[in-house]
Amino acid sequence: MEKSEKRDDAGDTANAGGDQVMEALERELTLLLRRARASSGDMAREVHPDLEPAAYGILSRLHETGPERATLLAGYFGVGKATMSRQLRALEDLGLIRREPDPADGRAFLVELTEEGRSRFTRVREARRRRYVSRLAAWDRAELGDLARLLHRLNESQEGA
Repeated sequence: MEKSEKRDDAGDTANAGGDQVMEALERELTLLLRRARASSGDMAREVHPDLEPAAYGILSRLHETGPERATLLAGYFGVGKATMSRQLRALEDLGLIRREPDPADGRAFLVELTEEGRSRFTRVREARRRRYVSRLAAWDRAELGDLARLLHRLNESQEGA
């Protein structure tokens, strides 16, 4: 073995433990994301039978932030402008969003929920929250807070990645 290939047995053990932790994290995140995608599809169909699963997240973001430019939405979700434009067009065709001129820049548009979009989204979100409350009723409130905090930290670390 060359000098650069020599390994410290203690380092190998530490790495193996770290690898197991990362493998467990990857496994659990993969399962969570798979279930979240399926759930997003269900929620999207509850909002409107023709709604694409990815579009539910756009409705959620607009509900949270209020009117926003399409370019900001594309950046937030990490998708291209063309993809965002297509998804927004579909939402607009379903009557769930509208585009209004941006008062700060007449060349740009702000995207916002319509009353119909807000109503449908709110109904589905409230039903989802009731399911979360039911499924997580046995959890300690501090654990739920820790989970929310850690997921927020994970999401922040992925911005711009």
